[in-house]
Amino acid sequence: MENPKRIAVIGTGYVGLVAGACFADWGHRVTCVDLDAGRIDLLNRGGIPIYEPGLAEVVERAVKAGNLSFTTKVADAVAGCDAAYIAVGTPPSKTDGEADLSFVFECARQIARVIRPGAVIVTKSTVPVGTGDIVERIVEDARPGEHIPVVSNPEFLREGSAINDFTNPDRVVIGTEDEGAKATLLAIYQPLKARGHAVVVTRRRSAELIKYASNAFLAAKITFINEMADLCEAVEADVADIALGVGLDSRIGPHFLHAGPGYGGSCFPKDTLALIRTAQEHGVSLRIVEETVQANSARKRRMAMKVRHVLHGNVEGKKIAILGLTFKADTDDMRDSPAIPMIELLQRSGAEIHAYDPQGEANAKTLFEDVTFHEDPYGCAAQADAVVFMTDWEVLKHLDLARLASIMESPVMIDLRRIYPPEAAARQGFVVETIGRLGSEPHPVDAYAPTFLAQDIAAGTHRGRSLPAYQKQGGLPSQYVNQEEQLFGELIERKDENFEIA
Repeated sequence: MENPKRIAVIGTGYVGLVAGACFADWGHRVTCVDLDAGRIDLLNRGGIPIYEPGLAEVVERAVKAGNLSFTTKVADAVAGCDAAYIAVGTPPSKTDGEADLSFVFECARQIARVIRPGAVIVTKSTVPVGTGDIVERIVEDARPGEHIPVVSNPEFLREGSAINDFTNPDRVVIGTEDEGAKATLLAIYQPLKARGHAVVVTRRRSAELIKYASNAFLAAKITFINEMADLCEAVEADVADIALGVGLDSRIGPHFLHAGPGYGGSCFPKDTLALIRTAQEHGVSLRIVEETVQANSARKRRMAMKVRHVLHGNVEGKKIAILGLTFKADTDDMRDSPAIPMIELLQRSGAEIHAYDPQGEANAKTLFEDVTFHEDPYGCAAQADAVVFMTDWEVLKHLDLARLASIMESPVMIDLRRIYPPEAAARQGFVVETIGRLGSEPHPVDAYAPTFLAQDIAAGTHRGRSLPAYQKQGGLPSQYVNQEEQLFGELIERKDENFEIA
């Protein structure tokens, strides 16, 4: 390419490695930095520390072209560069959801010591509004009187499609009012601008807020369709029809209207909490975002009720096969995955958990105890009392349902990703519980154990509300609600322990 830039990317996590590899693939000279010597050694040996489709090929191509290298030394990468990207983690606080910016600030200090005057510091990490101002003060304290602009350039990557998102973005957002910095960033993104992709230049604070606002809106959209799925179950409609009819409205669009067990991952949970905290600090109420967080947290816990429901309210001693563990397909990311509360709640109720995931097993093993992992879905489901689809991996969309049913102790399917039509699964002998429409259940509700009916009623499901006994008696006798069920109900209904509204 003409006039390639020298770029340092600090952080070789999901954002940093994707950004660095793609910049280098365009022809820029990129050095990626990480203080984790093991990670850098892996990269220098041709390995990839994260799973992301297409990333390994881009990294290999850029390295062979001589445009991409890896080091543990910040000074070596930053000295002489045109732009130094901060792409380190900003994990949420466990107490109030506020983003932990300590890695960002320490990175800024190290860059400030060695970056040349006129070069640009670019924040790629997702950070609260005003973070760029603090980074700018850190740089000014380290290099008083020197011109080193600080720019916000947020990422909008989806795990599982990050390479395409980076190279074919809906927009690139650049937050700066410095003309020199603007020119540098426009030169870096010239390959995109030349192909007609939108490049939006704003004030730095606006750029910081755009990222949070985008993710909060998408999280709310997911939560909306999930709640519509609950309503569809109650009125015997199909949420897929609702999503289609709503999504064809050009003002709304079809994306993020796929009902499921709740959102997770590295972005939506963290960014919604951080946005709420930012609003609180400025005396602003974001009620929609607050309710989105609450509803999503409750939904993940409620999904375990579906498993209990179809097993007549008792999972103690039952073998439950969990197919898919990551928060979505095509990633190994387990952060805030709906599978986590599912497994934890079922284990508390006495279930024996077996699990399969084509990419997430290594990360999952660090999170769970007493879970048996399998190398294929059939091995996982053998002799199981129920199989739960948590992630819509491609390999899980093409199972031999007749074979699956034949090897299970009882052919019960809880499909939380709507992978298989209930009628098709039922023809292979399955009893099916799904979301957003009625499944194919083995018995009428009034045949279920009284203790389980109490849970249905407490949760306010349409089945609980329609029970003749409940209508006549105004509720089941209290002796049916044992201690285990009270615990389970509290876990489902309580607010997220990591989320407080001031």
